[in-house]
Amino acid sequence: MQRRSFLKGTLAGSAVAVAVGAGLLQPRLVLAAWPKSAFEAKAVQDAVSGLYGSAESTPSSDITIKAPDIAENGAVVPVSVSTTLGNVTSIGVLVEKNPTPLAANFELAPNAKGYISTRIKMGKTSSVIAIVVAGGKTYSARKEVKVTIGGCGG
Repeated sequence: MQRRSFLKGTLAGSAVAVAVGAGLLQPRLVLAAWPKSAFEAKAVQDAVSGLYGSAESTPSSDITIKAPDIAENGAVVPVSVSTTLGNVTSIGVLVEKNPTPLAANFELAPNAKGYISTRIKMGKTSSVIAIVVAGGKTYSARKEVKVTIGGCGG
């Protein structure tokens, strides 16, 4: 069974190599669309405007941010955001006092649960802000996280 798997893999790899060599398969530049102005913004309002077109958001108790109260190392701070709001299309995570506040932005597929989990960098003690777009409206929540060792060069 191992010999057959090896032969199949070798033949498949050889076929791909021949196709690339003959010019039948050409690598192309593939980049996802990304909001460059939002990721380069220096203020929270500018980042939110770059993502969603407006800095306006409604505070909501339906958004839960799970992050440590005290992060021992700001280079790796686990953060998860969940919401009970329906029809969630996007979740963004921002750190208020970082040099570039936008840490992450997630576009969710239709019928996806309103939940994301990631790790972010924090330079110093700051508010972590979750921005959720649900039903065409923008909602937000905040949580203060204390950092003992800076993660952004500190």
